[in-house]
Amino acid sequence: MNNKKNAARAERRQQKIDAGLVAAIFPEVSSIVINMTYNQRGIKQSMPRIVNFFPSSYAFFTVECLNKECVEGGFDFTRIISGMVGNRKATSKGELGCEGGPIADHSDVVYEVAIQYS
Repeated sequence: MNNKKNAARAERRQQKIDAGLVAAIFPEVSSIVINMTYNQRGIKQSMPRIVNFFPSSYAFFTVECLNKECVEGGFDFTRIISGMVGNRKATSKGELGCEGGPIADHSDVVYEVAIQYS
């Protein structure tokens, strides 16, 4: 099991490197903030999360699912952020479901993305 976890971590690290830096991909962006409220099936209390990206951050916008049993899941904000930057939009709100398993719809986030431009 440890080898599987280590391989998954190494793959995720490589995906981050392959994504490049925010400064290179979106040179006009000075910061990206994702405010989320994480909801998990079977847990009554929601959990707030904030994820910050700066020009020196990797432009890898997938936030991991917090469910211990989730396999290869997470919340992919790539299209949302790319679309916002393309339209020079400052904020976006919505909801995303986790893309992993083993159970469909095991968790979701209500989010607000805020982008500051240079």
